[in-house]
Amino acid sequence: MKANYLVLGGKGKTGRKVVERLAQLNQNVRIGSRSETPSFDWENAKTWADALEGMDRVYITFQPDLAVPGALEAIEGFVKVAKQKQIKKVVLLSGKGEREAELCEQVVINSGIDHTIVRASWFNQNFSESFFLDPILAGQVALPQAEAKVPYVDTNDIADVVVEVLMNDNHNGRIYELTGPRFLTFPEVVNEIAQASGRDITFMPISLPAYTKMMEDFGVPSDYVWLINYLFSEVLGNKANEVITHDIEKVLGRKPKDFSEYVAETAATGIWNQAVEV
Repeated sequence: MKANYLVLGGKGKTGRKVVERLAQLNQNVRIGSRSETPSFDWENAKTWADALEGMDRVYITFQPDLAVPGALEAIEGFVKVAKQKQIKKVVLLSGKGEREAELCEQVVINSGIDHTIVRASWFNQNFSESFFLDPILAGQVALPQAEAKVPYVDTNDIADVVVEVLMNDNHNGRIYELTGPRFLTFPEVVNEIAQASGRDITFMPISLPAYTKMMEDFGVPSDYVWLINYLFSEVLGNKANEVITHDIEKVLGRKPKDFSEYVAETAATGIWNQAVEV
């Protein structure tokens, strides 16, 4: 049955892939973005009602992350408008191991709207579409928590899960935690990318205060500096988060994409070789 879907962050890392998949399934999709008409802007609550008008189901992503100050109030406000607009179901993308994000989850869980929570580990694509790309291109990656074990998850797997739970009411009321199939440390990640791209990329451990100062010196926006600080200290610094789940297999009936597969596919695009072109 056809439904009307609003995808917030519909041009982002997971959102654009959710939009593509819903469109392929012949569903009606509205992209929630400042550049769309009607526009959607988390920082302007007046845009929310128009974006929700006529929609049935919503995929909620919050930029830059549900853990940042102000996210809880925004989610509370948005859910209230969604109820007024009689939205039938919401799927919330949350962060695995983030206590602040779990407060936002509770708003959705207690909203009275059918829902599914999707908690994701760190994305593979952080190394090709996000804040880790520039140091890789520069050939020198300096990061704190060098030995933290992370089960990176692919955004294609996240999008597949989101579309399944968004369209299928059998997943109502569930919380799924999405991870990749194995742990990697930062030196292991950098080594795999270096080998696949045929480049010499060095990894250097660095303290969190030194990393924070480096971000500030590079002019990284303050909310992102706060977020990276939080993620490195509260999430990566917490051994309890070193968990591999099988929820992707549970939802999709197949295994998640391995990091090596992502690296091979991404290296073939040439994105990690831009810096060596003179």
